[in-house]
Amino acid sequence: MTKRTRFAPSPTGYLHVGGARTALFSWLHARKHGGAFILRIEDTDLERSTAESVNAILEGMTWLGLEYDEGPFYQTKRFDRYNEVIDELMEKSLAYRCGCSRERLDKLREEAMANKQKPRYDGHCRDLDVNPDTPHVVRFLNPQDGIVVVDDMVRGRVTFENAELDDLIIRRTDGSPTYNLTVVVDDSDMNITDVIRGDDHLNNTPRQINILKALNKEIPRYAHLPMILGDDGARLSKRHGAVSVMQYMEQGILPEALLNYLVRLGWSHGDQEVFSQDELIQLFDIDAVNKSASSFNTEKLLWLNQHYIKEADPLHIAHLLSPHLGRMGIDPTDGPELVKVVTAQQERSKTLVEMAEISEFIYRDFDDFDENAAKKNLRPVARVPLEKMKQALAELDQWDEASLHQCVEQVSESLELKMGKVAQPLRVAVVGRAASPGIDVTLFLVGKEACLRRIDKALEYISKREEQA
Repeated sequence: MTKRTRFAPSPTGYLHVGGARTALFSWLHARKHGGAFILRIEDTDLERSTAESVNAILEGMTWLGLEYDEGPFYQTKRFDRYNEVIDELMEKSLAYRCGCSRERLDKLREEAMANKQKPRYDGHCRDLDVNPDTPHVVRFLNPQDGIVVVDDMVRGRVTFENAELDDLIIRRTDGSPTYNLTVVVDDSDMNITDVIRGDDHLNNTPRQINILKALNKEIPRYAHLPMILGDDGARLSKRHGAVSVMQYMEQGILPEALLNYLVRLGWSHGDQEVFSQDELIQLFDIDAVNKSASSFNTEKLLWLNQHYIKEADPLHIAHLLSPHLGRMGIDPTDGPELVKVVTAQQERSKTLVEMAEISEFIYRDFDDFDENAAKKNLRPVARVPLEKMKQALAELDQWDEASLHQCVEQVSESLELKMGKVAQPLRVAVVGRAASPGIDVTLFLVGKEACLRRIDKALEYISKREEQA
């Protein structure tokens, strides 16, 4: 049987990292077995579901590269099908109308909690003939004895007593179907073979299995993923501190780095930390997912991201870097080839945001010198080396890295100084701080006109310093 998995987010917010991991595990499971991965938008919560959230989910999936084979399917477009199934259950006396008031249900709940019991519906309307013209819900007639067994691919065998499961509502008073019913119908109609989702859905599973049995439908295999804890040890969730996938993009994280990090939250292959996409598809095994919660470690993600930045094709990084420069008001075409900028900064950047920030000097002049760098390097003793460098650079016919390296070297030799004694004041003059790529690369990227202009600024700084001495 062909494996068919699905990712079924609720569009009540952004795609958060927990949802992204679920999507990734479902996608990998399908790809490993040559199956299909389906995207389904569970938008039956009409009050909270928004088009903006749908777009955020689709955008996040696209950015991560989790391509789906079918969909997206929208539950709101399938209400006729859900009602058809509900009517079928009622015809078979497997569901019934319930006219219990909100007051009665609240009283049941209060009594149960007062007795330290689990709140549950008492089946009051099971055998009543509720008038269909009066306000009512439709409840599924859950079996009252026996057990439901979930052979979970992650948690192992989990059993539930039917006596502990009440008759859940499958159609609301307004006529709209509820989550547990729509999920069952969709999974069945879409021939889903393997349901991979968060463990917060585990308690729904026996209810859904019972509905599937009532409909004589095939029961899929289930895998319930453990929670993800944040840096602070609290559960990572949409409501409590989880960061959206697209926020990670804005923070300069590479999609492949985030995917690589997410797959290691609950799954491992020996001590291997870095995986190519092909390796993940080949090696991933849902049965090997850890039962215990995983902890999200931002520093580990940054380490992984830096690794990917270092190893990536500069052209790929340039494509991803461009928007970050744009957010800083920099047009990357107004300067050297972006690939050359990336090549110069790849070893020095943990994130694309950091790469953009440390590359700002290439595109525009800075307002002030770094105080410590200027104090140390733009001293009166640096005046002559900078004047000599300005003259040599102004006369330089060929502005390339080799020529620039030779130029700095020749000035150093003429002054009988070590190259660092010339290069470092020059670097601070041109960059504004003490750190940058090699001086030849730095000069090349900044360009001749800007270099000369900034050296003049440094000489003025030195003059003011001499006056104050």
